[in-house]
Amino acid sequence: MKKIAVITSGGDCPGMNAAIRATVRVALAHGVEVWGIKNGYAGMIAGDMTVLDSRSVGDIIQKGGTFLGTARSEEFKTLPGRQQAVANLEKRGIEGLVVIGGEGSLTGAKHLSELGIKFVGLPGTIDNDIWGTDYTIGFDTAVNTALDAINKLRDTASAHGRVMLVEVMGRDCGWIALTAGLAGGAEFILIPEAPFNQEEICRQLLASRAKGKQYSIIVIAEGAGSAMSLGQYIRTKAGLETRVSVLGHIQRGGAPTVSDRILASRLAETAVRLLLEGKTDIMIGYRNNQCVEVPIADAVGKKKDIDPELYRLAGVLSQ
Repeated sequence: MKKIAVITSGGDCPGMNAAIRATVRVALAHGVEVWGIKNGYAGMIAGDMTVLDSRSVGDIIQKGGTFLGTARSEEFKTLPGRQQAVANLEKRGIEGLVVIGGEGSLTGAKHLSELGIKFVGLPGTIDNDIWGTDYTIGFDTAVNTALDAINKLRDTASAHGRVMLVEVMGRDCGWIALTAGLAGGAEFILIPEAPFNQEEICRQLLASRAKGKQYSIIVIAEGAGSAMSLGQYIRTKAGLETRVSVLGHIQRGGAPTVSDRILASRLAETAVRLLLEGKTDIMIGYRNNQCVEVPIADAVGKKKDIDPELYRLAGVLSQ
């Protein structure tokens, strides 16, 4: 294999730049030319690609986002769109891809494989919802961003004796809420995977106040419900003063943590090495502190569940 390309697609996340950097430098160390595809699959269809050298990826390991850019492409969902993307790769002699992104991005790579393009995927998403890996690139940074907010909101909640509701990202998955809530000592962690009862929350809040607890922290994933609506319900039903903070896309930005930089670098090195060995249709996951091969059909076809032990522990420690 003489030429490969690297692409970031879907939602951005901290650590993508570290993964690009490692992909480029490992490939160059093996004498392989590397192309960067700009703006995800939309850029692949448009032929927006450039050759990358070692200096192209200098001074980016500490930066959030992705310097290649990312986008979502409706055209790529069509067969003619994918055929155009493949034609652009073949025109440049690109023989393999390193694809960094979430489930949608990896599914897109799987479709390209059906048209003859070899690829190895890296799990890049703050949601940590990809099957076959303990952690995804960007998750640790996003959780620490949420935790920092929870720590600061706890100070003002304590000062005013309020119920503070913190809404974090997680439309279909509660990993960010669960992990940040557990680490931040939240009294309630509400996630899409576990239905909750608003009346019961009010009852427990009032019971806590009766025992002398003057403030509470509620962490809610966006997919579990609206923090604004729940805050209004608690004010009306329990008569408690509430404040709501919706963290939103701040969780996607910022300098990646040490863990995300190292994870991205290790996964990318393994991806390039296996791609050059002729492997394809796999994602590189991280399990038990080791990089592992995950069949792409499993990575995009299976659901990664919340750890029930973490959820149980959060409930025990919230008393």
